[in-house]
Amino acid sequence: MQQHTARTLAALAIAAAAVTLVGCTPSAKPNATASSSAHAGGSKADPAATPTPTPTSTVPPTPVTLTCAQVVTPDQVYAYNPNFTTDPGYAPGDGTLEKQVADWKGVTCAWKNQTSGDVVQIAVAMPPSDKLEGLKNTAITVAQPVPTYGTPPQVEGYFKPGTAGQVQIFRGTYWVVAESTAFFEPGDAAPLMQSVLGNLPAS
Repeated sequence: MQQHTARTLAALAIAAAAVTLVGCTPSAKPNATASSSAHAGGSKADPAATPTPTPTSTVPPTPVTLTCAQVVTPDQVYAYNPNFTTDPGYAPGDGTLEKQVADWKGVTCAWKNQTSGDVVQIAVAMPPSDKLEGLKNTAITVAQPVPTYGTPPQVEGYFKPGTAGQVQIFRGTYWVVAESTAFFEPGDAAPLMQSVLGNLPAS
């Protein structure tokens, strides 16, 4: 409990300082069009920099029964960027957060920009309850809190820049991971994250 409180206070304090940095999405950024893929696969991301949780747990995960078209609807992907369509060959790469989501019976999806070749991965899991706190503590050590994704403690959002920008969001028992070379800063992913959070059932 002390660790959770400390993390929440840290997230709120850093989020307040980060507001001016992450408050907007660049207007030049294209919107993203959707198709979805529930396959599991590679990414242009650099997963080595992000510690991945161990799958061993005494508590089973809760399967996520959503399809990719329910995680982000085709209309929502199209509104984000009409150049994005389903990436049929997608499967989460070994050692990535998306692969952990797949191992925990979550849904993993990917869309590919037919012009730039950028791939957007979005994965949703309901991890074992004894792993959730550890995931949050890891996220705050490797990424910056993002207040525009939601207000702690109801929603805890984080962004880690890199070759591929990486988003982690925690809401209730859900863990959302998104990753793309198109995510240069937190605002680039914000429209899709708003869609995902709006589509998730209550947990």
